[in-house]
Amino acid sequence: MLLTVISSASADDATTDLSSVVVTATRTAQTQDQTLSAITVIDRADIERLQPASLADLLRGTPGMQLANNGGPGKATSAFLRGTESDHVLVLVDGIKIGSATTGTAALQDIPVEQIERIEIVRGPFSSLYGSEAIGGVIQIFTRRPEGSFVPAFSLGVGSYGHLSGSAGLAGTSGNGWYSLQASHDQTDGINACRVGAAEVGAACFADQPDKDGYRNTAVTLQGGYRFDQQWDADVRLFRSEGHNYYDGTYSDSDESVTQVVGGRLHYRPTKDLTFTLSVGTSGDFSKDYLQGVYVDRFDTHRDIGSLQADIALGGGLLSSGFDWQRDQVDSSTAYAVDSRIDRGVFVQWQQTFGRQSLQASVRRDDNSQFGGKNTGSVLWGWDFSNSLRLTASYGTAFKAPTFNDLYYPYYGNPNLKPETSQNIELGLRGAYGWGYWSLNAFRNKVDDLITYDASTGLPGNVEDARIRGAEGVVSGHLAGWLLTGTATWLDPRDETPGDQYGNLLPRRARQTARVDVDRGFGAFSVGGSWYVAGRRYDDLANQHPLGGYTLTDLRVAYALDRSWKLQLALNNAFAKNYETAWYYNQPGRNYMLTLRYQPAP
Repeated sequence: MLLTVISSASADDATTDLSSVVVTATRTAQTQDQTLSAITVIDRADIERLQPASLADLLRGTPGMQLANNGGPGKATSAFLRGTESDHVLVLVDGIKIGSATTGTAALQDIPVEQIERIEIVRGPFSSLYGSEAIGGVIQIFTRRPEGSFVPAFSLGVGSYGHLSGSAGLAGTSGNGWYSLQASHDQTDGINACRVGAAEVGAACFADQPDKDGYRNTAVTLQGGYRFDQQWDADVRLFRSEGHNYYDGTYSDSDESVTQVVGGRLHYRPTKDLTFTLSVGTSGDFSKDYLQGVYVDRFDTHRDIGSLQADIALGGGLLSSGFDWQRDQVDSSTAYAVDSRIDRGVFVQWQQTFGRQSLQASVRRDDNSQFGGKNTGSVLWGWDFSNSLRLTASYGTAFKAPTFNDLYYPYYGNPNLKPETSQNIELGLRGAYGWGYWSLNAFRNKVDDLITYDASTGLPGNVEDARIRGAEGVVSGHLAGWLLTGTATWLDPRDETPGDQYGNLLPRRARQTARVDVDRGFGAFSVGGSWYVAGRRYDDLANQHPLGGYTLTDLRVAYALDRSWKLQLALNNAFAKNYETAWYYNQPGRNYMLTLRYQPAP
């Protein structure tokens, strides 16, 4: 197992807490040190300590994670987890799957960090618990929740590129109920999204428009819950993020986008050994494109979900079983031959500890109205050599259903596509001590029937196989009063399709990445820095368009004016490194952000 937790402690805390509760790895509550999966947890204290400008900045450098961005703040951002495709990562917001049913990816760039309370990232195959998309892993984002009986919060920031940000929130508890209302706004003049000069053939950024491409985002979260008695409790939530983004293009040069989640959950505990959970919700990914302010087209997708899960303590273990229902719909100005589909999934999972050994096993059957049935499963095993040292091993399968664009986009889709499938094996070792922790994890993932563009037919096809080998390492702890966390990932993601491209590296995946964070408190002051290194990679399957390696340095300082007010200053890309994560798309140079925060001390 690889257990990765960016420490939620302040820079002068003496220990790293690995006992907080996580839910994504098993769909049940367990502590981080109990998990058999590779997991990263980022909480609200981490976010405020690291001072990231965006969700992408926060995720960058977590083990196995690489990101590609198309030209700066608010531009399309893709996440590649453990070398898999950008649509092989399942993204949840408060337990509800988000993302576009046409493109297959979630709009990570439209989720502001001011709305986030906590992130759990589990790496590896998780289709046996969640169904399609979880070939590389799962990213679950939890929106902000109350931490006391009455907790107001406020922030105001100003920075480079005309960057302005603000947030305000109110959360608390009353009797058996709780509530939270959060709002945020973020805007920037941006940078020129595309490199100046005529783009080369094959570059996605094919427009030469030397101007600033700005972005603005407004988001709101509203949620609440109530415990009726010892057996019944319920909660409801709404998250909505609206973005307006400008970019360089000849077909369109701006868009309006919305990511929305509405859901509710009901828990019933008839006995201490039995819990039923009913979840219902809907998510939307809505987009309108414009050219010089004139409407061009619209792509709206809706995802309705329902889930019933039972957890039974039995024979010293925990048996979980459930039924998931999902309906995807496309409402677009472009006509699709098929614009809706339904997936029904059933799963069973068993967790148990036998002395120093632990076991987690799960199987799932999905039946989809488009491509039929798919079976997946996983087995994870752990052995505690001592109280501080654990060995883990696992095997799992996963799949990814074709998107509506893959299947039915006019003059492009191929309705005969099969789902992508994978088989993953892992071996891990970790240690936890008084000073901190370390972990190592190695894996091999074979992905079959990869969906990619087939030049011989002019259509997408199941023509590729891929083999991804990798290793991840983490060390975190305290040294001479400093909190240090280091992560490193080595990948070998290869195209194994017979032909001219056999053995080529998969696009936009560096073979080596690493990140180091250091922080320390000096009374009311705290200082810190982050260093991120990414190796050379390619932007295309043919490996004709290299993207150079780069190193980024971010510096930060904070001053507590009193127990409730804090002033923060972040200097990002301090050495003004010029780099690209996608061919011909620029990235921000040296930039700063000054933020004032208020939250009453507990």
